[in-house]
Amino acid sequence: MSRIMRFDHVGVTVQDLDQVTAFFVGLGLEVEGRTFVEGEFIDTVIAIPDSRTEIVMLRTPDGGTGVELSSFVRPDPEPGSPAAMANELGLRSLSFEVDDLQAHVDRLAAEGYGLVGGIGQYEGAWRMAYVRGPEGIIVSLAERMT
Repeated sequence: MSRIMRFDHVGVTVQDLDQVTAFFVGLGLEVEGRTFVEGEFIDTVIAIPDSRTEIVMLRTPDGGTGVELSSFVRPDPEPGSPAAMANELGLRSLSFEVDDLQAHVDRLAAEGYGLVGGIGQYEGAWRMAYVRGPEGIIVSLAERMT
């Protein structure tokens, strides 16, 4: 029987690749590579003829699951909902465990990225906050309390 081997990455389509890359690098992710993709392979996979996209692959320092940021050169990107809330259908957040939640929240606030709500605590085990990053991307930051 076939099976999934591992979770490799999550893809996020963005308008400003440099700004969003800088945001995630500021959180602590590392750039694994940056390239353009076009041709038969990508046209077949995404079913958009004559497409061209620039991709940045990011990974956590431990080499775990990656974040693939993609910015389309062709065709023009379609706008999403930058103010989407957690109850809207679709991928709503990327979540990272951090070592100092308040420090991350303070730094991001100084850069103009605010909380969606507040900092919550779950059963004395976790502190968590949603931060709305560039282009409306919601990043969940969670700190273990134990």
